[in-house]
Amino acid sequence: MKWLNSLDELLYEVMSWVVFFPLTLWQALFRPIRTMEEIEREAALPDDERYASILSPPLFLALTLLLGHSVATALGQTDEIIANHHGLADLVNDNASALVLRVVVFAGFPLFLAARMVRQRRIKLDRNSLQQPFYAQCYPAAVFALGLSVGSSFGMDHHQATRMIGHWLVGSSILNFWIVETRWFAQVLGISLVRATWNVLVGLLEGATFLIAVGFLFTR
Repeated sequence: MKWLNSLDELLYEVMSWVVFFPLTLWQALFRPIRTMEEIEREAALPDDERYASILSPPLFLALTLLLGHSVATALGQTDEIIANHHGLADLVNDNASALVLRVVVFAGFPLFLAARMVRQRRIKLDRNSLQQPFYAQCYPAAVFALGLSVGSSFGMDHHQATRMIGHWLVGSSILNFWIVETRWFAQVLGISLVRATWNVLVGLLEGATFLIAVGFLFTR
């Protein structure tokens, strides 16, 4: 009976993603600042009352990357890291491990941006002070990761129109992510857009460096 009850809870949880994933994606895409504000407010709630109407940040990031990976698979594209069996790439030998690696890589962007936010607030950087800003950053980072993943997949297609759409998606995803983060830094820190832009640039460069470093290690 305990096993059946656990299965019942698991089934409901998984099936609820079908409803709440598109709702969360809609909010993160068209109301990113409001979504991040909601996550900040929910920090004061008990654990069992958080994320009642949206998916939790790490889960949303993982499902978004799964969607991006599914698009690449549907287009018949093979993950280069899975196909590569040299060095650390040999640890990634199926879609599940490839997805875990993508989650870790793209989580670097919310991590470095959240760490910069904490430092700019003049708060001691530790596990507790970093957690909530990291969670808030996961939503725009998930939209950014989805646009980058789908755009890159489209950009490798043999149709010219699809490649153009892919390039547009990549460019617009980067620009949208930068704009959202600039607005968020300016609002939370109470600084000008120029200073906010600089802080976001540093955070994005740190995240991009982490992405390139991991990519280099797993493709050589």
